[in-house]
Amino acid sequence: MASKQSFTLDPGTRALLHDLGISVARVLRRAQLPAGFFAHGAVTMATEEYYRFWGALDAEAADPDLAARIGRTLSAEAFNPPIFAALCSANLRTAADRIATFKPLIGPVGLDVASGPTGLTIAIHWPEGPPPPPLLVSGELAFWVALARIGTRHEVIPTRVAMRHAPQPSAETTSYFGTRIRESETDAVTFSAEDAALPFLTEDESMWNFFVPELRRRLSELEASATTADRVRAALHERLPAGESSINAIAAQLMLSPRTLQRQLQAEGTSYQAVLSDTREKLARRYLADHSLPTSQVAYLLAYDDTNSFYRAFRRWTGLTPEAARTGNRLTPA
Repeated sequence: MASKQSFTLDPGTRALLHDLGISVARVLRRAQLPAGFFAHGAVTMATEEYYRFWGALDAEAADPDLAARIGRTLSAEAFNPPIFAALCSANLRTAADRIATFKPLIGPVGLDVASGPTGLTIAIHWPEGPPPPPLLVSGELAFWVALARIGTRHEVIPTRVAMRHAPQPSAETTSYFGTRIRESETDAVTFSAEDAALPFLTEDESMWNFFVPELRRRLSELEASATTADRVRAALHERLPAGESSINAIAAQLMLSPRTLQRQLQAEGTSYQAVLSDTREKLARRYLADHSLPTSQVAYLLAYDDTNSFYRAFRRWTGLTPEAARTGNRLTPA
């Protein structure tokens, strides 16, 4: 995801800061953003501005438990349209899939959603370049817990919460999540299969159908400014768990012929096979960092025909077997 892209920061953020007792003006001043940033409704931010905003919010609050406070304070009124629309889903599993599709409209965050018998894992990945502010990471994890609780009206407790740079444990944050945040190679939250399937009391399919055409239009506009390789990666994130890895399937999703797709990738100095291999490797590292996912399921999520094919590919990328990489903590991003 290119850092030059812009993302929408909804005016609901101003209401959230008010509810938290944090001065919007002081946060904007710290972030070196215009004082009237929210004066005309939704605003767009580049990745660097988005990171500065969250870093400034953290500094202004000076509260190590701010992510937990954000989670407890969040309400549907503070959600962006894609998130509000996702509340209309049948359950958390469906909402996660829908949010993953439209998340690029909201911020420089990508989501990998893995669902299976062991539960629902939502892994977060960030653009290349400077790391995101810690509050943005922990706030994203707190959001998913809040969404599950708002939708189901149950005190849903994740089975695992993990960050690459986990904060020092605190009673308040552990109380909010129901478990401590663990150190890991990936930023992710996992819910049990039972909790992921709990019905959302906010389900409203007609409302979702009302929102989705506009969300798709905005997403198309955003994708039009992305490189072909970016668009292929985004399509692979969606199609690989469904077992689709062929250039024909991805080209059809992008409404291109396979020949045109390959030609556009060649003009960018790459190829479909190179983008597929790179995407699979990065996803493999993220999935394997979640020790609750068996290797066979990781192979399935990457659309390999069998586990042996995945083993051969992983050894080609890393010189290791998946088990050896897990045991030796060798799963840092490629």
